[in-house]
Amino acid sequence: MRTYLLLIGLLFLGLKTDTAFSQAAPTPPGTVVDYIRATAGIYFGSPSLVILPDGSYLASYDEFGPKSNNEKSPTTHLATSTDRGATWKSLSPLKDITWANLFVHQNAVYLMGVSRKYGDLVIRKSNDNGKTWSAARDGISGLLRTDFEYHTAPVPVVVHNGRIYRAIEVRSPAYGWGANLEAAVLSAPVEADLLKAESWTTSNRLHFDQTWLGSAWLEGNMVVDPAGKLINLLRVHYLEHGGKAAVVHYDEQKNQISFNPAKDFINFPGGCKKFTVRYDEKSKRYWTLSNHIRDFGHNPERTRNCLALCSSPDLKKWTVHEEVLYHSDVEKHGFQYVDWQFDGDDLVALVRTAFDDAYGGADSQHNSNFVIFRRIDKFRDKTGRAVATYANP
Repeated sequence: MRTYLLLIGLLFLGLKTDTAFSQAAPTPPGTVVDYIRATAGIYFGSPSLVILPDGSYLASYDEFGPKSNNEKSPTTHLATSTDRGATWKSLSPLKDITWANLFVHQNAVYLMGVSRKYGDLVIRKSNDNGKTWSAARDGISGLLRTDFEYHTAPVPVVVHNGRIYRAIEVRSPAYGWGANLEAAVLSAPVEADLLKAESWTTSNRLHFDQTWLGSAWLEGNMVVDPAGKLINLLRVHYLEHGGKAAVVHYDEQKNQISFNPAKDFINFPGGCKKFTVRYDEKSKRYWTLSNHIRDFGHNPERTRNCLALCSSPDLKKWTVHEEVLYHSDVEKHGFQYVDWQFDGDDLVALVRTAFDDAYGGADSQHNSNFVIFRRIDKFRDKTGRAVATYANP
């Protein structure tokens, strides 16, 4: 992984990056962490970003596409920055993990995802800031669940009342996309060995009823609501303007989730695409970077050309404060699947990006050819601005 100008002459998966790339192509709107030509048949997905205890950044992202191996032995790449995202250095990639999120817990860094596309649930650990990692071989080394086909993404974890929580999905029955995804919550005591399968408890699973709004829910965010209750806030595949999310309620005492379709679908900016929500104690607001739709008239789920900074005081009323990234073309430009962290007064983000290059650009807005880093300075100062508002009862 390297900055934009250092891409010249470097090798990536046996493909040499041409000099014409940096000399002639438009510059993506951020620091380039990695790039691959669309003709490779491999695209970049699942960006995840953490700030390590020493202040450095660690990023991960994986490969998908027809020439990737994500159905059998996927690859996740890692990069680190010691200068607040100005430059990036590659670390050794990992095999047999994908759709994964990074998180720091008790001075170690973890990567949690699946062993392959719709594979086993796995977690890996690094004690040296991502240079080396444990292998998930069995139930005491990170192989957490083998009973279903698991689906996930780089979603946030949250610590609450002595436990660490994360949202997951199960594909049941094991075919197709979306409609068969069942939502669930995974948790473990904060002092437990997170590599042991027995440390983790799984809630009941909720299947998405096809009589509800939309056709699927996925990629949930565990969030503590203003009343101190845990919820799982999920993306909803609802194509009427693409602005719905689902609030699944979690009962800590019963380890049970529940959903009322009459009141638990909410208006949410860019809700039919993946988003990350985190709570900021300083501003007392929930924040996200999402694909708010500025250009209507296209498939809302594939309208990913606008990335917006949004916040809410209560998880009900969401305000779009600023369009952080935008391109007028919807078909081959996308700023999506953003993972981000609070960094003092700033918000720092890793963005799966489809953008122009010297070879015809991205395969599509979905099939990204870049991973970029972006910093939003003094993000809390933007709360007085309102580009759009999504209200809920």
